[in-house]
Amino acid sequence: MTRTLPKLCAVVTTCLVAGLIAIPAALAQSVPLPKPAPFAKSSKMKMAQARPVPPGAVGEPALPSRPNGMAGTAAAGGFDAGQRALADKISAYLSGMRQATGRFVQVGPDGRKTQGDLYLMKPGKLRFEYEDPSPTQLIADGTSVVVRDRRLATQDLYPLGQTPLRFLLADKIDLLRDTNVVGIYSDDIFSTMVIEEKQALGGKHKLMLMFDAKDLTLKQWTVTDPQGFDTTVAVYNLDQSKKPDPSLFKINYERMLQ
Repeated sequence: MTRTLPKLCAVVTTCLVAGLIAIPAALAQSVPLPKPAPFAKSSKMKMAQARPVPPGAVGEPALPSRPNGMAGTAAAGGFDAGQRALADKISAYLSGMRQATGRFVQVGPDGRKTQGDLYLMKPGKLRFEYEDPSPTQLIADGTSVVVRDRRLATQDLYPLGQTPLRFLLADKIDLLRDTNVVGIYSDDIFSTMVIEEKQALGGKHKLMLMFDAKDLTLKQWTVTDPQGFDTTVAVYNLDQSKKPDPSLFKINYERMLQ
């Protein structure tokens, strides 16, 4: 099935879908879910102001405020030494993550949430297994990304290199060298990098990567489409000691011919 680049990015970022799934109270102190909201037009950035939920609190995790501007962006002369040092540390962390298993919670542009299991293996392999009632599977095999609908028994295939996933799944990456970084900033909770790319047919997209400010563990990412709508994925319980089963990343290309 053929899709235009705008549709491709919309599908992939939405799957990186929906279902009103409650977040267990036990996760309230470990999974900071961001608010789904478009990037604001302001040129000044307010830092994320997430605060942990008090012990014993019930309900969903606290939602950190969505950055609404671009403080920490490169000036005419580029980023300062501190920003470059942070970018180098983040690049080293992403390059060093060779494999991982864990959980994810996704917030779509409409605020609906879904969750499931994730499996990652470098280079280029990823699987998002969404829990019911979502029928979706997302699989990257190193070359392509397939979005499956288990209920309809359909799948759509896209080149991995034309999706935002390629930044997370690259074998080795130097974010300042290999991407168009437009923002680097940090507070006492998150260290954040914002990447912007413009595709001839797909318009301008932003990818915001957020890491724990203390140990730079990946916490969440947000993809903003050309219309300004966000899809955010928060990850938790990441275990880099377990190697996922390689069969999890296999794509049945023959299904595309049926």
